[in-house]
Amino acid sequence: MKIKQQPNDFQVEELTTVAPSNGPYALYRLEKRGWSTLDALAAVRRRWRLEPRRLSYGGLKDRHAATVQYLTIFHGPRRNLHHHDIVVQYLGQVAAPYTSRDIRANRFHLILRDLPPDTRPLLSERLALLARQGVPNYFDDQRFGSVVGTGGEFIARLLVQGRFEEALHLALTAPYEYDRAPQKEEKRLVAEHWGDWQRLKDMLPRSHARSLIDYLRLHPSDFRGAVARLRPELRGLYLSAYQSHLWNCMLARWLRAHLRPEQWRPIELRLGIVPFHQNVDAEQLQELAALQLPLPSARLKLEEDDPRAELVRAVLAEEGLELRQMQIKGIREMFFSRGERAALCLPRDLRHEFAPDENHRGRDKLILDFELPRGSYATLLVKAITQLSELRP
Repeated sequence: MKIKQQPNDFQVEELTTVAPSNGPYALYRLEKRGWSTLDALAAVRRRWRLEPRRLSYGGLKDRHAATVQYLTIFHGPRRNLHHHDIVVQYLGQVAAPYTSRDIRANRFHLILRDLPPDTRPLLSERLALLARQGVPNYFDDQRFGSVVGTGGEFIARLLVQGRFEEALHLALTAPYEYDRAPQKEEKRLVAEHWGDWQRLKDMLPRSHARSLIDYLRLHPSDFRGAVARLRPELRGLYLSAYQSHLWNCMLARWLRAHLRPEQWRPIELRLGIVPFHQNVDAEQLQELAALQLPLPSARLKLEEDDPRAELVRAVLAEEGLELRQMQIKGIREMFFSRGERAALCLPRDLRHEFAPDENHRGRDKLILDFELPRGSYATLLVKAITQLSELRP
């Protein structure tokens, strides 16, 4: 089975009720192919010479997809932009910045290719089960793509531990599969000459990394200060990735504790194997659908009799942490989000059809259309559908 063979094989569109009215924020529709959201926004900022703080958006969309999302720019230009595979359409003015709260849902259109025709009954049965019982609402691999080191180290974990130099070193040198040649060379130089700030400043081209190196040249031991000067969107990614990983561990622990062994199957995510429920009864499904798990943060306050409190403590204990330590000391601008996330992801209006695959003679393609709540991952449904070894991507 093959996924994302062509850009249009994976399509996602934000659904929102935000509409132009009046206000200081320009509202835009952003359509992109082959770009991450952050890279696309960076390109928009460069073309229009904008400060990052003027932009606001709702969610991060997959690089390997054709995506539609929305953003606002404070006092932004009232015009359109075409840049490679990025199309920005000006829609009008609104009174407030666009955020994730403005996303009602995400609509997906997926094509899974190179399927044996004799798997149609099995896949149809599995899709019917997913429509009824959903999947665990884990954060999927895209959440961790560029912010986890090759050894599985989280930058935010180092920050929580007060290891600011190690965190900054990882942030500036960790390889990323989509780095272009100049980025690879920049990271190589930083890693090779770490600590020789003057030499690095002279060697590096103008960039965000060079500005941080220049700060260290003037303040050689202030790694905390350099971390505080990381771009806001990067700081947010580092914190949310670690917090999301901890949340995933909490959900996995809850499922293993509340389901019988035959009621869950192991599914492999990038950061490890997690349980997916299957064939749960109506009472179990109701309990799972009602479950909201908190995002770990020093600001989280749970009553002692809240059964989730022990779950949070147990997961953090595996990290050698307590809840009160889930903060970045000395940097007011960096803090973990506070909130809760539903444990169950139920697709809406899940429809499917099979057709001959024009890219693979004698094979089928499976066409899927559905909606998911904001923050949920369509790729989890794909993993659940194709969990048999002979169907795995």
